[in-house]
Amino acid sequence: MFESIENVQSSCEKQSYIADKGLATTIYLSHHLKKPIFLEGEPGVGKTEVAKVLADATGGNLIRLQCYEGLDVNTALYEWNYTRQILQLRIDEAQGRDKNEIGSDLFSEKFLLKRPLLEAIQSNGNVPPVLLIDEVDRSDSEFEAFLLEILSDFQITIPEIGTIHAKQIPYVVLTSNRTREVHEALKRRCLYQWIDYPTVEKELAILQAKLPQINENLAKQLCDMMQRWRQDDYYKKPGISETLDWGLAIMALGKTQLDDDIIAETLGCVFKYQDDIQRARVVDMGELDRLSNETEN
Repeated sequence: MFESIENVQSSCEKQSYIADKGLATTIYLSHHLKKPIFLEGEPGVGKTEVAKVLADATGGNLIRLQCYEGLDVNTALYEWNYTRQILQLRIDEAQGRDKNEIGSDLFSEKFLLKRPLLEAIQSNGNVPPVLLIDEVDRSDSEFEAFLLEILSDFQITIPEIGTIHAKQIPYVVLTSNRTREVHEALKRRCLYQWIDYPTVEKELAILQAKLPQINENLAKQLCDMMQRWRQDDYYKKPGISETLDWGLAIMALGKTQLDDDIIAETLGCVFKYQDDIQRARVVDMGELDRLSNETEN
């Protein structure tokens, strides 16, 4: 698995993901150095998809931790199954167990509710799992500090049980939309990769890989429009995910090419804010044809 950078790119392409050489190199090094990957970029450029593709390519289990403000260690790591513990106490009492023995095993592993981080560390499959820590920039700095220990030693200490070491080091992918700056200490433990908006050629390849049934001329028009919109100032510029959604919408409407009316009617597939929809400019079809011809040449 991942014997070369070219092999990484080939594996990604089999999952309909177009990885440029920079990203493929980062994945290759992550595999051989056993280091997490830290992916930054605008929303919708395919950061989360990297973890999904990695899981599909390796055959590992994808374990996802979605970060948010207020995320605490218990939610991410483990919790005790209090309902089951209370039930066990009642069973012990009903069976007439000695008072000194009642509840003696309540804090054993069978009463533990595994959350994503513990699940990834305790995974014992034939292939390492892929741990996706998604949108880490939405979590608090305290949670970041906790992650430092996890990503350094891949072990967790549970006071009632002891220290649990990873049976095999998982692939780890952290993503950030840069809603705030993530601490340098966390980045230092990872291989860093910025994922930018794709070039028109790359976006066209992505669109044709994900939607093989799409008309070639329509695909080129969609990519040209997206490139034009991304040059303008919007509150939320459209990403690759919006390109795919838009392509599916146009095909669902039975259209094989863009025109002013269909663009105006489907702007909600591309922009998610009313101000952006109002600001979006409809490119004259003659200019769109010119852009398509330039791309073709």
